[in-house]
Amino acid sequence: MGTHSVFNPNPLPTFTSSTISTKGDKQWPGCLMLNGKQMHERLSNGFRGRARSVINVNSTAIEIPRQWYNLVADLAIKPLPPLHPKTFEPVKPEDLSPLFAYELIKQEVTYERFIDIPEEVIDVYRLWRPTPLIRAKRLEKLLDTPARIYYKYEGVSPAGSHKPNTAVPQVYYNAQQGVKNVVTETGAGQWGSSLAFACSLFGLGCEVWQVRASYYQKPYRKLMMQTWGAKVHPSPSDITQAGRKILQMDPSSPGSLGIAISEAVEIAAANDDTKYCLGSVLNHVLLHQTVIGEECIRQMEAIGETPDLIIGCTGGGSNFAGLSFPFIREKLKGKINPVIRAVEPAACPSLTKGVYAYDFGDTAGMTPLMKMHTLGHDFIPDPIHAGGLRYHGMAPLISHVHELGFMEAISIPQTECFQGAIRFARSEGIIPAPEPTHAIAATIQEAVRCRESGESKVILMAMCGHGHFDLASYEKYLQGSLVDLSFEEEKIKESLAKVPQVQA
Repeated sequence: MGTHSVFNPNPLPTFTSSTISTKGDKQWPGCLMLNGKQMHERLSNGFRGRARSVINVNSTAIEIPRQWYNLVADLAIKPLPPLHPKTFEPVKPEDLSPLFAYELIKQEVTYERFIDIPEEVIDVYRLWRPTPLIRAKRLEKLLDTPARIYYKYEGVSPAGSHKPNTAVPQVYYNAQQGVKNVVTETGAGQWGSSLAFACSLFGLGCEVWQVRASYYQKPYRKLMMQTWGAKVHPSPSDITQAGRKILQMDPSSPGSLGIAISEAVEIAAANDDTKYCLGSVLNHVLLHQTVIGEECIRQMEAIGETPDLIIGCTGGGSNFAGLSFPFIREKLKGKINPVIRAVEPAACPSLTKGVYAYDFGDTAGMTPLMKMHTLGHDFIPDPIHAGGLRYHGMAPLISHVHELGFMEAISIPQTECFQGAIRFARSEGIIPAPEPTHAIAATIQEAVRCRESGESKVILMAMCGHGHFDLASYEKYLQGSLVDLSFEEEKIKESLAKVPQVQA
């Protein structure tokens, strides 16, 4: 646990499902259910050709969702609860109050199916939502494939990724509770940028520990955070006990998300006016991201398409969950039956090479234990350029869904990912962040298989952000100096040996 405890001795009221207001299954009040003809009429006045060619389901075609979707409600077998790191007993809501705002704790533990999105959050969402669903016709042509490839593009947000979908509500709920400051970790900087952006809108202080390897690889992400008013530290730092301990063992440590989490949690636990915000992994974070999939379902309905395959990259899992969970709901209803495929880096393969076990969410062991696919809480992956995919574990809910057989997972090395990114950029025009290049590479693999088999599958891909601040990675690839980094079996065995032995 370290010196600081994250648990509060003062209990909160017991939370029940009735504490979260819902409107049943009516999650789309006033939503326009458009068929191809209606969309054609709606998108006239300059967008007629775009609607006909089904290149882009424009944001005028649908409305922003009014509710987030909670997949837990529809799972016959519920995921196992997080455990207290000292007692190994299930965590109570009041145990989490030193770290999280009350409303976020409620969302973390609820079994309600739909959660109303506050109007103040929707008002901020309007800056970039709905996001476009785009058909990658030029990539299809380049690959000479009969597959129809669509991507849901989240890079149009102010921070350039999907992360503001949860940063905004997290900061909103903290502001409503009177919290003055929030702290967090970040890898590539997309999450840190998004939290800094949200804090600038609601007037909260923001402090970020950025994984050291990414801190120096991606200086403009740091500058984005600072522009929005955040303080940014390379992690491990000498500011916290957790950071100092790592630096004593390895002064040149590249850092990891697990270490950065430990540092941020330590500060939150020690300051009454400060709460911790997390950009992935936890249920409430995945919940907020479902606006992606809810929009996408309506967009695909509007053009008369149904995905045969849904692909997304996974690090902690929020982007993947955001797109796939609403589709899994429809799959559970028997309405559709897509293959759902997660793609992770070969250098940090928690789903494909990790164990499914209770483990800490951070390196120092200050957080509750979560049942998840893990490489071990002190596993430090090589400094690949997809910094946001360098987490030792996978979201417990995604891990649970994987165990239930509702999705599959593969891993791809980074040179193949960047090769795919170059093909995508030179055909579709968008330079992807290193994280979604994994989804692009997997999509290209499938499109080539379709070319060989003659199948005209509909492939839906999560395109979670642009790479405008990741061009140093592209420079290395174009110069031929980018190499594949992969995990070492002995390194993982050593890390997994330290995973707590908990009887689930």
